[in-house]
Amino acid sequence: MADTLEFNEIYQEVKGSMNDGRLRLSRQGVIFKNSKTGKVDNIQASELAEGVWRRVALGHGLKLLTKNGHVYKYDGFRESEFDKLSDFFKAHYRLELAEKDLCVKGWNWGTVRFGGQLLSFDIGEQPVFEIPLSNVSQCTTGKNEVTLEFHQNDDAEVSLMEVRFYVPPTQEDGVDPVEAFAQNVLSKADVIQATGDAICIFRELQCLTPRGRYDIRIYPTFLHLHGKTFDYKIPYTTVLRLFLLPHKDQRQMFFVISLDPPIKQGQTRYHFLILLFSKDEDISLTLNMNEEEVEKRFEGRLTKNMSGSLYEMVSRVMKALVNRKITVPGNFQGHSGAQCITCSYKASSGLLYPLERGFIYVHKPPVHIRFDEISFVNFARGTTTTRSFDFEIETKQGTQYTFSSIEREEYGKLFDFVNAKKLNIKNRGLKEVPAEWGRNRRPAGGLGRGLRAVFSPEFCCFSPFFFFSPLFSLLALVEEKDESFNPGEEDDDVAEEFDSNASASSSSGDGDSDRDEKKPAKKAKIVKDRKPRKKQLESKKGKDPNAPKRPMSAYMLWLNANREKIKSDHPGISITDLSKKAGELWKAMSKEKKEEWDRKAEDARRDYEKAMKEYSVGGKSESSKAERSKKKKKKQEKQMKGKAEKKSATSRSLSSTKSPAKNMSESFKSKEFVSSDESSSGESKKEDSEEEGVASPPPSSEESASGSD
Repeated sequence: MADTLEFNEIYQEVKGSMNDGRLRLSRQGVIFKNSKTGKVDNIQASELAEGVWRRVALGHGLKLLTKNGHVYKYDGFRESEFDKLSDFFKAHYRLELAEKDLCVKGWNWGTVRFGGQLLSFDIGEQPVFEIPLSNVSQCTTGKNEVTLEFHQNDDAEVSLMEVRFYVPPTQEDGVDPVEAFAQNVLSKADVIQATGDAICIFRELQCLTPRGRYDIRIYPTFLHLHGKTFDYKIPYTTVLRLFLLPHKDQRQMFFVISLDPPIKQGQTRYHFLILLFSKDEDISLTLNMNEEEVEKRFEGRLTKNMSGSLYEMVSRVMKALVNRKITVPGNFQGHSGAQCITCSYKASSGLLYPLERGFIYVHKPPVHIRFDEISFVNFARGTTTTRSFDFEIETKQGTQYTFSSIEREEYGKLFDFVNAKKLNIKNRGLKEVPAEWGRNRRPAGGLGRGLRAVFSPEFCCFSPFFFFSPLFSLLALVEEKDESFNPGEEDDDVAEEFDSNASASSSSGDGDSDRDEKKPAKKAKIVKDRKPRKKQLESKKGKDPNAPKRPMSAYMLWLNANREKIKSDHPGISITDLSKKAGELWKAMSKEKKEEWDRKAEDARRDYEKAMKEYSVGGKSESSKAERSKKKKKKQEKQMKGKAEKKSATSRSLSSTKSPAKNMSESFKSKEFVSSDESSSGESKKEDSEEEGVASPPPSSEESASGSD
């Protein structure tokens, strides 16, 4: 028979909630490791008193009772595993694994039995339900009634908070059954009472979470935080881990206590207790115990009289009482030489400590992430500036943590640390980037600077599908526009718009000859620069929709035929993941199967060439005729417009050479006989003459007489 048995996906019932993990049975005892918190429960083989196999909601379960009254429940077994477990218990633990099913009659009256830490409500010989008395926070009595109140369970959406038992009135041996019931519950309930004197007291310690200054009283079984507003009693059994972390300024120290379950303040839960100490603060401590008791209990880890730094004394006492190791930073050193990295998490600035087996962030909110629960990490460019980057961590449960605003100088140190710990890096890509990708064609402050930051070699933020993303298309568009960007032409564009408006109203003035000479040069430049752009647009617009489509490659033909099959084999797969999976399948495909799709692609290419020949003979000629007719029509319109402009220019030049007398006689025509060209030329001439200060000759006496008539 094997010396060990291992079971995965086993659930341990703790305070009404089911925690999944891994169960291992060996000659030495039973070990259960919680996959969520990493907490390990170890039951020695010599402590086991009874084992019960029963059917539960999650299949079959195993209940273990120890000699000191503790009860451990594990669910998730299969029915076929009973024989294997029964034989193992007989061979190594010398225990019979009894089969005892729960009663499902639905009766609400029965017998209450107290066994160790467990209250069992039975009907006959079968239990209906069991209550671990360690979950009871309060027990009150009434007339023929006992009320049990329970600790709130933070892991469960719905928690049982109260149970009431009706006790029939009986007088046996002069003992009140209600009081006897209550005393049995209180003797095993988890109701912390500060009895006796504290071992030692630390006064006015600065606490970051929960915030405030607290007196810490150290008792043999629990820790008492006494503040001005709140009091907390923390059993040592709820302490999961201890951390001692140096501050970045090298003048302060963090002492972090990880708690499970957390302490509560209203609706707020504190999973971490964080104390802040100054390295310069010293203390002399005397334990409230004699030397023999200190030596017997702590075995040399503590002495009756101690002195040193305050943080050293607190951490030393907690380590001895909790009996857990203190975790300190490992060999990591940042750019500044500190063992932490300054960053932000959820809009609050703090410090991220890379440890030997995980990461811890202090202090608001504190976060501890173990390496074995990390799925992958990701290095991302900062959203606001190129001087920083983001460090993202995603766990196997799908929770994502983003630590932002990390200085770019820390990238190399952090990347080497993550790489040395063999963590999966999501965006591990090219180590060298072509120089033209990071070239900055725009002046300072333009879009080119952002483009250079994205393709910066030291970030290596590339993924296989980045070049097919909309972001890359946008950046390519920016890069395309940068090529035609010429500094100094923006002012010319503004001037051109002004000059074109001015030429329509004041083109005949003699004093504007200098401006008229400059205008044609600018217009010629505009036509020269913009004509190719118009031709490109016309060529795109003039594409014939009736033209045959280009044939697809062998890979694309295969992908179109197998796309639905890939989707059905991988439900919920994204477009990018589908393309990646298809590429892998195509690469792994045999040469014979690929030749089949190559033949289909060759057939499609021949059909395309044949269709193109027919199109060039028939459809293309018709479409080309339509295009030629459109171009001819545009050319005629342009010629007509040019002739009209020449005619108006000739009429303006003739009007300027007429005699003053004729001009004066024409000025007296009625409005309906005056053309728009003459009126505009007359107005423009009047404006020019007024600007230049040239007076027109006075009319003759005959003209004045005829005018008066």
